[in-house]
Amino acid sequence: MIRAVLLDAHGTLLELEPPAPALRRLMAERFGIEISHAAAQRAIAAEIAYYRAHLHEGRNDQSVDELRGRCSHVLRQALAAEHVVEEIGAEEFTQTLLAALQFRPYPEVPELLPQLRARGLRLVVASNWDASLPQTLRRLGLLRHLDGVATSAQCGAPKPEPAVFQHALQLAGVSPQEALHVGDSWEEDVVGATRAEIHPVLIARGERPVPEGAQAISSLDGLLALPELAHNLRPA
Repeated sequence: MIRAVLLDAHGTLLELEPPAPALRRLMAERFGIEISHAAAQRAIAAEIAYYRAHLHEGRNDQSVDELRGRCSHVLRQALAAEHVVEEIGAEEFTQTLLAALQFRPYPEVPELLPQLRARGLRLVVASNWDASLPQTLRRLGLLRHLDGVATSAQCGAPKPEPAVFQHALQLAGVSPQEALHVGDSWEEDVVGATRAEIHPVLIARGERPVPEGAQAISSLDGLLALPELAHNLRPA
């Protein structure tokens, strides 16, 4: 019987609000600098690529702050090709970047998590993220519905490596056979969970194609229809 559900964060629980328009607005409001949509898109893409390559380095508050500073520098360099930004202080620039990167829960998530816990399921996030993820989940009102958070920064290796999954299982207090993992990435979530001997479920939102043979749901509340959770989800 399934006793725990492991959940990816970005793309599963949380979506990133469009950052390029936010960056354009903030640069204009705070510094009087008008940047094009294309320039904002390129700069944000460069910052995100750098963050994804280095997120495992944000292991604690100090190293998260250092990582954010480096990400801000990447953003500044990307914008400097077209705009005068060198006069903006480093801390101001970092805070502007953070203000442009805002996450929100997918619409079904706030109500679904307590429903799953009410049926006796333990819920643990297993995500490629830095050590600030619990703070993000708390700010969005989701942390109170979770039994733990396992990040790649804590574990020293990103999914699909097994460390994040193993830590999540420990937090949930279950064996691999007693858990399923839900995520939006084929490689990180489906392949990673399979290697860790955890049953994977792919979340494929919108019109995203589903690879042949994959068990998939189109939104997180699709968990309620999974046969693997039928025992847990019987009416009380």
